[in-house]
Amino acid sequence: MSTSRQPTILDKSAVLTGLFAVWDDIAALAAGLDDTQWQAPTTLPGWSVRDVVAHLIGVESMLQGADTPDADVDVSALEHVRNDIGAMNERWVRGLRQISSAELLERFRAVTAGRREALTALSDDDWNAVTMTPAGPDSYGRFMRVRVFDCWMHEHDIRDAIGQPVADTELARPAAELALDEMTASMGFVVGKRGGAPDGARVSIELTGPLGRTINVAVAGRAQVVDDFGGGAPTSTIRLDGLLFTRLAGGRTPLDHGAVAYGGDEAVGRRIVEHLNYVI
Repeated sequence: MSTSRQPTILDKSAVLTGLFAVWDDIAALAAGLDDTQWQAPTTLPGWSVRDVVAHLIGVESMLQGADTPDADVDVSALEHVRNDIGAMNERWVRGLRQISSAELLERFRAVTAGRREALTALSDDDWNAVTMTPAGPDSYGRFMRVRVFDCWMHEHDIRDAIGQPVADTELARPAAELALDEMTASMGFVVGKRGGAPDGARVSIELTGPLGRTINVAVAGRAQVVDDFGGGAPTSTIRLDGLLFTRLAGGRTPLDHGAVAYGGDEAVGRRIVEHLNYVI
């Protein structure tokens, strides 16, 4: 597979440490759920907590080479299914509704155990090889960082549904940092394409709290994430809690402009935040 850009080269040990840790966190969280919590609706349309776990099983099963199960209905006709990826995910979710929650948890543990073994044994050449990822052609390592992001987001979908947010002292862990790294990589697209920041704009997104970091995006013909603005001041600043940023970017929570502080060109900043949801 060819690509016009250089593949993203990521440290295999660091990414797998984050991926395996978030799998452990999800398994531990799920092990403590009662029947009501398993059935609790999430912010993802049509999905309960157990459906989120089923989705994760489906993705990792497909990465192991398993075939997508048939569905009992035409999933493409469901209101919350918007594309082929959504239809594929829905087939796994509906197919796994036939087993008990205890069996579902065991399936999750089994499939992630198999993936741990396969990923640990993967050579550096295969890790860095270009493949198709949800972000387009890139390294397999980038694909696995996307998996960290997806699993970490879904852990918080479960936590939100059952009212068990993670403590601040436990929030800034390797999986969270990798998830934010992956989201940062998309902020050029969000600021330039979705948010329509004009040419010459310098946008600084300042995340606060345990997930604190600053994401700088400069628009010069196209919007790109940069380390700094070369001595120039930002033309727009957006300041908000880091976890809130992830939930807005994932379309998991309604926007309240009162929870965001703006500086500089506020109209540009507000437009970017209003179009922050870029996740499929």
